[in-house]
Amino acid sequence: MCAYQPRRACRGAFPFLIGLIPIAVRAQAEAPAVPTPETRPGFVAGYLQRDMLPDSFALLPPPPAAGSTAFALDEAVSRQSLTLRDTPRWKLATEDADLSFPHAAGTFACALGAPITERDTPTLYQVLQQSVPDAALSTYAAKDRYKRPRAFMINDVPICTPDRRERLTKDGSYPSGHTAVGWAWALILTEIVPERTGDMQRALAK
Repeated sequence: MCAYQPRRACRGAFPFLIGLIPIAVRAQAEAPAVPTPETRPGFVAGYLQRDMLPDSFALLPPPPAAGSTAFALDEAVSRQSLTLRDTPRWKLATEDADLSFPHAAGTFACALGAPITERDTPTLYQVLQQSVPDAALSTYAAKDRYKRPRAFMINDVPICTPDRRERLTKDGSYPSGHTAVGWAWALILTEIVPERTGDMQRALAK
């Protein structure tokens, strides 16, 4: 049985992530065979230079305004999430937050219907690993402009990654870097195995 249940996708992430695919494919063709690793274990450099990343500020709408229906929905989802504290789903959210490899490699293995490991699928493993910084960094044009505070900074409640709490206070919540990575992986995989598109969509909708 698959344990993975992906995080909810943020509104507006899809258009600029669609634009990541052809850019990443071109960059992959020009990239050196051996990527330059970053300082954190389990992460490597991406395919794209900073000036090649999509402009998320130009492509995404602003975050929901206080008092709007969309803002109320965000608050309701946040409250509902807190009811899951100390449950298996809370633990799963903690695991989902870890995008390092090899930990994150099998995130979409169930939806793909095949293992994603360095041994079984080395090329796909590398593509997904190198796409992490590209997808995550593509959110920062909007993140840095909007600087939307994270929910725990307002309601002062526990989060599933308490060890990252201090760092997250300096990192805007919109758009979500983790969601961008999830969408990027789903889009890459549906390009490779289009017949599994429905499985990817269902995974992202959970």
